[in-house]
Parts: sequence; C-alpha cells; structure tokens
Amino acid sequence: MDILAATEELYRDIAAELIRARDKIRDGELDEVKTAVQAVKDLKTAFQMVMDERTRVEKLRKQVAGVVHDYALDFDAARDEIGRRLARLRDAGSGG
Repeated sequence: MDILAATEELYRDIAAELIRARDKIRDGELDEVKTAVQAVKDLKTAFQMVMDERTRVEKLRKQVAGVVHDYALDFDAARDEIGRRLARLRDAGSGG
C-alpha cells in the first residue's frame, strides 16, 4: 500500500469535509462547529503523516543513492585516494 498516496487522499477528504462544515456554519447551522473542529484536527494529523512519510521516502532515496549529510559519496574517488595513499606509504617505507 502506498501510504503517501493514501494519506494525501485522506487529506483531500478531510479538507472537503471541512469546507462542507464551514458552509453549514455560514448558513447558521452552529452544530457543525464540532465537526469543523474535528476536521481541522484530522487535517493536521493527515498533514503530519504526509510530511513524515515524505521525509522517510527522501531519506531512503538518499541512502540508496549513497548521499550522507547532503553529499553524495563518490566511492570511485575514495578508492583512488586510498590507492594513492597506500602507494605513498609503500614508497616511503621502501626508501628509508
């Protein structure tokens, strides 16, 4: 199940419910205030769920891509640098 898509759908449903409650309140049906307040709470919860899921997805994407602290790791460059340092150590050890 795509939690992000499901949460976004829930967010849209709650927003529509909130709009209906607002319209009824404007028409003088004050019993809808409780419904509107609950819809706002549900909307905030749904929004937080969407943001949390997006954060998790983005973190996973970065992990898969090898991104750490907003920098992509270049394993080829790291391997080359290690090779250069080992070569210098070998040279220094054999020359002395």
